[in-house]
Amino acid sequence: MAVVREFKLPDLGEGLTEAEVVRWLVKVGDVVAVDQPVVEVETAKAMVEVPCPYGGVVTARFGEEGTELPVGAPLLTVAVGEPVPVGPDGDGQAGGAVGGTPEGSGNVLVGYGTRAPAARRRRLHAPDGDRPGPAEHAAPEAPGSAVAAARAVISPLVRRIARERGLDLAQVRGSGPDGLILRADVERATAERRDGRETALRGAGAAQRPMRPEALRIPLRGVRGAVAEKLGRSRREIPDATCWVDADATELLAARRTMNAGDAPKISLLALLARICISALAEFPELNATVDTEAQEIVRLPGVHLGFAAQTDRGLVVPVVRDAHTRNAAALSAEMARLTEAARTGTLGPAELTGGTFTLNNYGVFGVDGSTPIINYPEAAMLGVGRIAPKPWVREGELAVRQVVQLSLTFDHRVCDGGTAGGFLRYVADCVERPAVLLRSL
Repeated sequence: MAVVREFKLPDLGEGLTEAEVVRWLVKVGDVVAVDQPVVEVETAKAMVEVPCPYGGVVTARFGEEGTELPVGAPLLTVAVGEPVPVGPDGDGQAGGAVGGTPEGSGNVLVGYGTRAPAARRRRLHAPDGDRPGPAEHAAPEAPGSAVAAARAVISPLVRRIARERGLDLAQVRGSGPDGLILRADVERATAERRDGRETALRGAGAAQRPMRPEALRIPLRGVRGAVAEKLGRSRREIPDATCWVDADATELLAARRTMNAGDAPKISLLALLARICISALAEFPELNATVDTEAQEIVRLPGVHLGFAAQTDRGLVVPVVRDAHTRNAAALSAEMARLTEAARTGTLGPAELTGGTFTLNNYGVFGVDGSTPIINYPEAAMLGVGRIAPKPWVREGELAVRQVVQLSLTFDHRVCDGGTAGGFLRYVADCVERPAVLLRSL
């Protein structure tokens, strides 16, 4: 006999209490292995594939795609041991013992999955009634069928990108081994569809994009909802103020070119700015702080966990470089590159998105000169960096064309006054203009 085990949405860590079902990776009747991902969910922190700690046959699923479930709600039921029949409507007996001994990974499932020893990760046989007969084995899938497309895609990222762009993977031609659909294939198909639409519009003499017949309502949940909640709370609770200054970044750019001239790993401009921020925080520790409103205390933090804003297809996220004060420019560059790629692919863990003590926001990549950053609650300050552009600049009494950047500091006025904030910003500007100033802190 078999035992029907109920698998509930696990605790995903970092105080997260719910998650949205984005896509089911299995269906009723499928055979799953121990620790096999069964559903993709989106939390306020990241996109997560949730593995099931049981191996067996899926007898029921709970929650349609797009449904938000609380932690502890049933996700699916699995028949463990000898197979049991599955009803035509996919309903199973949640948690009802049918007999036998339950099997599972035995690991605590928190956040991003469990991994049992290889010997325990095995597939159980499906019921005889679900096994394909000889004719079913011999029947090939049509090249453009959904089944063939599903088997031709391995990467969850590729499936997600295609889904977000409204692409039918059954119509995408794979360029990988055995027709495997790669990310480049999805990008190509997206471009071809866009070009086709533009051609059709030109042929029809369309002068502009058609307007929607009605307002589009977008739920504030997931990453977008988390961003909205945090920014709203920042504006409600923090009495912030902003100061800014223009700086001549010509020497900083020249220093970076010199540093990257050899064969050593390249250092990004963002990493140099991060190193400048860390040095400035050592001089002005008042800004590496938070406010404990219940205790009515300013808490100056012992180390710098540096957040940096990263724009992704899923919205704005702020990855955190932990213990940034212990890293040099090269180490900062490598870690920021790793976190940025993880942000773009939606694989950042909650620990990589929380715990920051100061945030660096390089909005200059969007081609804008200045902004008034909103503090990343519960931090006390954020440095914004605009684009670096050639502008007229008076240098040594003469007018010259220099590479100029605007720096903006938004700070919590409870932790310090304008003199401290101005001193911090001036220190940053001095390092940008004369990178040798940094030698004092290296």
